[in-house]
Amino acid sequence: MSSEQHRRVTVHGDKEVVVEFDPELTFECVDECTWCCHHGVLLYEQDFFKLANHASLSDATVQRKGTDFIKREPKDRDEHVDVDGQACYFLREDGLCELHAEHDWKPARCSTFPLEVSVEDGEIHVSVRDKAREYCDGLHVSDRRVIDNLEAFLPEVLWELDDPTTRKEL
Repeated sequence: MSSEQHRRVTVHGDKEVVVEFDPELTFECVDECTWCCHHGVLLYEQDFFKLANHASLSDATVQRKGTDFIKREPKDRDEHVDVDGQACYFLREDGLCELHAEHDWKPARCSTFPLEVSVEDGEIHVSVRDKAREYCDGLHVSDRRVIDNLEAFLPEVLWELDDPTTRKEL
């Protein structure tokens, strides 16, 4: 998408993002996919403190290069795991997220999937993660246009952060 096609969209009443994906893009989670759960989940500071209400931080998190993540751990099964047999600490045997299913909460980084957030010239830009285009089964499978549902993908906390960039991997 060329810079002339980038579109400014207002979310949460007064927050603005620059959208860098086709406005016709659709997304819906697909049962038993869990591709997004194969990665260490980036935890923003607010998420880190909220997670403490639901889990032992020493068991569930790891810090790399000054950034907190939810751990990946070996899972004793063939499905719902990455090629190395690991997945998110909170991915249950049934393929559901413990945090979302049992506490109706998920870290901001999980909410943004399959999108990627970056900051350019002080503005939040939103695109589709390159790997999601390759692996995510939920793209283009429904009528749920991402651009019409950006508030669900972009938690308000992103505007409170010095750097809401999501391209940080464990």
